[in-house]
Amino acid sequence: MQKSTLVTAVAASILFSGAANAEDHNQQQAVQPKLVVAISVDQLSANLFDEYRGRFTGGLKRLADGVVFPSGYQSHAATETCPGHSTIMTGVHSGRAGIIANNWIDLSIKRDDKTVYCAEDERIEGTSFGDITAAMQGDYIASAWHLLVPTLGERLKAISAESRNVAVAGKDRAALMMGGKNVDEIYWWKGKGFSTLEGRKTLPSVAALNAAIGEQIDKARPAYAIPAQCVAHNARIMHGENKSVGDYAFQRPEGASSIYRGSPDFDSSILAAATAVINELKLGQGEATDVISVGLSATDYIGHAFGTGGLEMCIQMAELDRSLGQFFDILDRDGIDYVVMLTADHGGLDLPERMSLQGVPAAQRIDPNLNAGAIGTIVAKELNIPGDKPVLYADSPFGDYYISLDLTEKQRQRVKDSAMALIAAHAQVEAVLDREDLEGIMIPDGSPESWTLAQRVKASFHPDRSGDFIVLLKKAVTPIATTARGYVATHGSPWDYDRRVPILFWRAGMQHFEQSMPVMTVDIAPTLGALVGLEIPAADIDGKCLDIDGGPANSCE
Repeated sequence: MQKSTLVTAVAASILFSGAANAEDHNQQQAVQPKLVVAISVDQLSANLFDEYRGRFTGGLKRLADGVVFPSGYQSHAATETCPGHSTIMTGVHSGRAGIIANNWIDLSIKRDDKTVYCAEDERIEGTSFGDITAAMQGDYIASAWHLLVPTLGERLKAISAESRNVAVAGKDRAALMMGGKNVDEIYWWKGKGFSTLEGRKTLPSVAALNAAIGEQIDKARPAYAIPAQCVAHNARIMHGENKSVGDYAFQRPEGASSIYRGSPDFDSSILAAATAVINELKLGQGEATDVISVGLSATDYIGHAFGTGGLEMCIQMAELDRSLGQFFDILDRDGIDYVVMLTADHGGLDLPERMSLQGVPAAQRIDPNLNAGAIGTIVAKELNIPGDKPVLYADSPFGDYYISLDLTEKQRQRVKDSAMALIAAHAQVEAVLDREDLEGIMIPDGSPESWTLAQRVKASFHPDRSGDFIVLLKKAVTPIATTARGYVATHGSPWDYDRRVPILFWRAGMQHFEQSMPVMTVDIAPTLGALVGLEIPAADIDGKCLDIDGGPANSCE
């Protein structure tokens, strides 16, 4: 795709129906907005936002001139895509939402594959997710079935049948966790276009956009021009065997659609899809307030493939800023009274090879033998447990570990004690927490920056889904042993580089202020709810309303 984005193309086709609202700002703020635009930028850490904030000139600059909470927290330990998105529009911690990780193990399910994806319905026979090939090919049914609580959009629909609840994202788990079960329209990227729930029809405007993408996605794409502020980031860093990052400007050869997601073009397409849905459904132009949740995923794919500290991320930040600016300009020109909230599902850590050159000598990749398979084999041998079935299961080296149900209770306890001790003794492990201890821990109301590791884990703990014990790695340990599959960096730790994210609000006429004290992403839903006249019972949420008025009035009252 060329420098002009699909957002621009869609914008050109829209018939703008009104001018910007010219009412007095104070009067405007007293009126409920007609459209809530909730944006999650996957892997936009507070550190990344802080680094580039002074260089923004487009949409992110606009948001930075609104109400800024630079120290927002995904307060839980399981800092992955699905748990993070489950907090944003529900107002509850991810464990209470039932979303303990992207994937977890359920040894009780009938299918051979015991790995459960957070955004699937594994009850449907013939589906599978555990194999990476099956997952990429979509051999599962995308569903919000695992989300145990309603979203803001669902709550609005419950009190007003005219309110529309829409979600558009690069990932199904982002769209489903922010939209929920009761959505009017929902779309995510699949293959070479946007897909929706099983059995639903695609809106004509989205189908047209898919056709436009299909015509261009396999065509060669020239490299991005390197912005002046990114020149200093143009430095090659080697990793793995003869592989490098830090010097790539997203040039795409003919037929290379497979790398489309890992480029700034991807977010442009997601915003184009959001624009198309807003236009076709006339969101924000009815009597009731509508909600659209937008999950922008390119920052995450780029962070995983190239790290957060190189040329690739610098270009992505510039292009994200520009694409968001175009998106907001379209809403302005259509005269929609909207409020924007932007945050992230989690942060991220740069690749250890670059960090070790930049003042982080502790940065390292995980020991390839630190995993459930290797540890389980050692434990079974030590305890003389016969058979060829695993005694220990986990989806990744960190997080939830599960003990086989095929063992006797006495064997299970012995396996648990032995595995926990063996893992805890590893030099790269910070802590191993027993679920029995976690069940008695209360999640505090105080500042999330001072929570203990156990409290952070409890925030993403669910008694029916969490493991028999949870493993936490030390700071700066990247849980990717080899970069052979193309991922060089990741997230998922209980540390603040993964937990701390920006939380931004903007509405026309909103008075700018910045509040540096810690807040949480579970505060977002009650804050937006207050703006649109939706009172969420305090017992239903873990967050609190943030006063974003900036003056003597209180937006929470």
